[in-house]
Amino acid sequence: MIDLDGTLVHTAPEIAAAANLMLAELNLPVLPYSQVESYIGEGAIVLIKRCLTGQLNVEPDNALFVQAEALFFAHYAQIAAESKPYDGVIDGLQSIYNKGFRLACVTNKPEQFTLPLLQKSGLADFFEIVVSGDTLHKKKPDPIQLQHICAKFDVPEYEAMLVGDSATDIAAAQAAGCFIVTVPYGYNQGRPIDIALVDATINDLTELTNILI
Repeated sequence: MIDLDGTLVHTAPEIAAAANLMLAELNLPVLPYSQVESYIGEGAIVLIKRCLTGQLNVEPDNALFVQAEALFFAHYAQIAAESKPYDGVIDGLQSIYNKGFRLACVTNKPEQFTLPLLQKSGLADFFEIVVSGDTLHKKKPDPIQLQHICAKFDVPEYEAMLVGDSATDIAAAQAAGCFIVTVPYGYNQGRPIDIALVDATINDLTELTNILI
């Protein structure tokens, strides 16, 4: 199971662009790219709230949020599929796929953005299952997405692995009882991954087969 934003695909430039177009239309100050990047990881709704408040866990005015959500989704829909995979992603996925491992993509990104992005970036055919942020009633860090995938594959959670880039991924994997492997280049709210909490770290996906065999 592999996370999307910050693990497979570098989505922050397009997310930041859409967020700042949203803010500009609301006559609010635009944000530095690095600040928007630090808000990524827990889905679009959380990201929009963070952009409106400039803080991680503060609720904005509801009427403002409703307006902002519509604007963000409209702008992001125009550019979401333009994001590019990280170096090593396609080669790494091909190597894992060739060795017979079954792959799923699990993300907090809404399905309307997830599926076109996977298609346009050339990644869709690697994955038997795609579980987006709105596929089920909860998403990472809740373990339900991972449990759902394991049930679909008919494998126990302790024989499954999640590859991700954030504390959200670590929490989900640990709650589900899966192995967790992280990459260092993604979005973890500006903080380095605590390697004491993970089973392994890799520089990019080309190194994953070294762990799997």
